[in-house]
Amino acid sequence: MPELKEGVINSVRSDVRNITTNKIRAVDMEFRKIDGLLRLTLGEPDFNAPELVKKAMIKSIEDNESHYSTARGSIEFLKAAADFLKRNYDLNYDPRTEILSTVGSTEAIFSSLSTILEEGDELLAPSPAYPLYEQLAHVNHTKMVYIPTNDTNFVLTPSKLQNAIEQHPRANAIVLTYPNNPTGVDYSVEQLKELATVIAKTNLLVVSDEIYSTLNYVGKHVSIASLLPEQTIVLNGVSKSHAMTGDRIGFVAAPRDLISQIVKIHQFAITAVSNPAMAGAVAALNQGDALTEKMRQEYMKRRNYLIPEFKKIGFDVAAPDGAFYLFLKIPADQNQDDFAFARELAHKALVGLIPGSCFGPGGEGYLRLSYAASEETLHEALRRLQNYLA
Repeated sequence: MPELKEGVINSVRSDVRNITTNKIRAVDMEFRKIDGLLRLTLGEPDFNAPELVKKAMIKSIEDNESHYSTARGSIEFLKAAADFLKRNYDLNYDPRTEILSTVGSTEAIFSSLSTILEEGDELLAPSPAYPLYEQLAHVNHTKMVYIPTNDTNFVLTPSKLQNAIEQHPRANAIVLTYPNNPTGVDYSVEQLKELATVIAKTNLLVVSDEIYSTLNYVGKHVSIASLLPEQTIVLNGVSKSHAMTGDRIGFVAAPRDLISQIVKIHQFAITAVSNPAMAGAVAALNQGDALTEKMRQEYMKRRNYLIPEFKKIGFDVAAPDGAFYLFLKIPADQNQDDFAFARELAHKALVGLIPGSCFGPGGEGYLRLSYAASEETLHEALRRLQNYLA
């Protein structure tokens, strides 16, 4: 096997060498090596994609749709995405000029942030937050500015946002993820109106990551784009809503003048999205609402079962508004080092959870549990934790 010539590693950009790999994935890979472990680590739906999605993908292959699509994506997919946003969130986007297909919501985040961030900028985000944003800010020579929310029930308040804007005049964007990963917090229309009022007085862009928007348990999800469309980039996709994580299909919706810039980064990074995957996503977005509702009901059932059970064994946990995670406060009589405690539980209780510190300031002393797992797995994991902590 080839060994890199000594000194050649210095040809790699220093900012790339200095970032870490995905912390969530790193912990998951570490815990995979433990025999008998129950992994509640990743946000991976335990459902399969609906048959209509599989059939649409097979038909695309049989129809020889193995050639390049346009950079923006097939018009069928773009229309399906626009219809999905209109039907669910009353958002109005022109599919030909204001929607962009992406390789999952991860590429949507990458292409959007790589378009709007430059050296010297600052990027705001309420914390805890999905760790990808910080790493992408770093490689774009942008300072990540976290706004801690652990003292306001993990909700970004208007006063916290206003203070952050005043203290960081070089901020040019804020990332809002809701329902949130890892806390499950969603925002009501009243809360969003208050945030939108603050943002409207600035030229901040809102990168609104709404990949969990269909998995909402309290009221109806509202997009901030319905209140502030002229300053919002909406990110979404079918990974969580239709159990299509491996098909890697997402999309960006924004004013046309922004999409025309984001598409430049997108096409140089990936050229175009897979045609069969887009065909499957069209079927999912147009005809897959029944599966989404089935999953939502099942996740809500698991959520409602787990919360009181974890409280019985000493964990403080707020009921998540959406997504499929519990953000568990480590009991006071246990090791408060969340990485050390997560490893302890993995090796001794054989239950894999993600340390809260992976999600930035405010995550210390917490563990994230994904209940995108079967009832049998969740019952057994809870039994093991009960026995270990007794």
